[in-house]
Amino acid sequence: MNQADSCESVHEDPFDKLHEECGVFAIFGHPEAANLAYLGLHALQHRGQESAGIATSDGRLIHHVRRMGHVADIFTPNVLNELPGELAIGHTRYSTAGDTSIRNAQPLSVACNKGSVAVAHNGNLTNAIELRRDLEDDGSIFQSTSDTEVILHLVARSRERTLAGALRDALLQIEGAFSLVFLAEDRVIVARDPYGFRPLAMGRLELPDGSVATVFASETCAFDLINATYIGDVEPGEMVIVGPEGTTREYYTPPASPSHCAFEHVYFSRPDSVVFGKPVAQTREQMGRLLAREHPVEADIVVPVPDSGVTAALGYAAESGIPYRQALIRNHYVGRTFIEPSQAIRDFGVKLKLNPVRHLLEGKRVVLVDDSIVRGTTSRKIVRMVRSAGAREVHLRISCPPTISPCYYGVDTPSERDLIAANSTLEEIRNYVEADSIGYLSLDQLQKALQDQKGEFCYSCYTGKYPTLVQIGEVVLAKTGCC
Repeated sequence: MNQADSCESVHEDPFDKLHEECGVFAIFGHPEAANLAYLGLHALQHRGQESAGIATSDGRLIHHVRRMGHVADIFTPNVLNELPGELAIGHTRYSTAGDTSIRNAQPLSVACNKGSVAVAHNGNLTNAIELRRDLEDDGSIFQSTSDTEVILHLVARSRERTLAGALRDALLQIEGAFSLVFLAEDRVIVARDPYGFRPLAMGRLELPDGSVATVFASETCAFDLINATYIGDVEPGEMVIVGPEGTTREYYTPPASPSHCAFEHVYFSRPDSVVFGKPVAQTREQMGRLLAREHPVEADIVVPVPDSGVTAALGYAAESGIPYRQALIRNHYVGRTFIEPSQAIRDFGVKLKLNPVRHLLEGKRVVLVDDSIVRGTTSRKIVRMVRSAGAREVHLRISCPPTISPCYYGVDTPSERDLIAANSTLEEIRNYVEADSIGYLSLDQLQKALQDQKGEFCYSCYTGKYPTLVQIGEVVLAKTGCC
């Protein structure tokens, strides 16, 4: 998904306002838990740039800081000094068109009869509206518009006496996609939905004194930064409790048919991560190779749309034998706000982020590789930019199938009416983006790139078929199967 496409997103559906794309991190048993949580969130910054938060426990009290902005800007040394303890969870939240305010920043925390507990969530609850309405009818008062707060209310209202019991009770009531990290005074508890939509990796970190800290993160790139070892994933339907007595792993519910998010590998995850047990760089390069076989074209250079198109473009170039050239340079230091000149400059927003290398493009037939097209507005601007730099032909290649349906499992995609592939033929899309040709990776080739012989990935954004019931306002979409 092009970043500018997602920023132009306009959601009018009330359900869309609950969508969150996030990164979560948790650690138990390290004297510098807050510092390591900070580093983990720094590695996961690509999963959310709107707000970030860390909660720690010193064994008696939970301390937390959550603010708007980037991880490095929020967690200065002085702030981290305010977060004592050997247990920590962290969260970084993606900007969506919902309520973007501090009240939706995570981790969220509550004090109840189970003790103090904080929670951070990656995903989206498909029955959040119904649960929230029932809780409000029963007297609950909400402080945020986030579906994550629903989980805290369910925990607080549970009749189970222990926190673990209350969490099991809550988990059995929520539906949809969730990778959750909980912090109590003396333990960290994590859980994953029975379909395994969103990733949650588990690792270990050896300390100089011989003890071992346990860590969890949305992606393994967070482990690499802190020298932790990836040991596997929290399984779908599993709850892992790490406390003074050790580590306990149990299934709070039987796992369902796996439905891992394919878009994690197409776009969302960092290429240096292992997600759902598969190296992201490897699958992305294979997408590019298969794309070259499916949609070959005579051209002079292969150019990626940075950064998400880079690995697929390398695969396309390697398979096709067409030279790879980094002819679009991305400015990584563009903030979320900027001063636009009063005299209009065409496609100013894209020019802030990308700049063409003219001598590489002049007179060339260009294969432009990107990960996806959402509305098509950004793709058109990039094609125009490449042509303006002197390219003779521009052939657009997309390393996933056409996006025809919204995601209700934690990826912020527009409504169907705003998705160009849901409302246009392939020729109409080509004409709109002003490319000489266009080619998408087919669904069966995406499955091949993911080595998904058993049908363990969710492709609902490409098929319109959902593996669970989905509630949109008052309308419920029936479960139709993932593929």
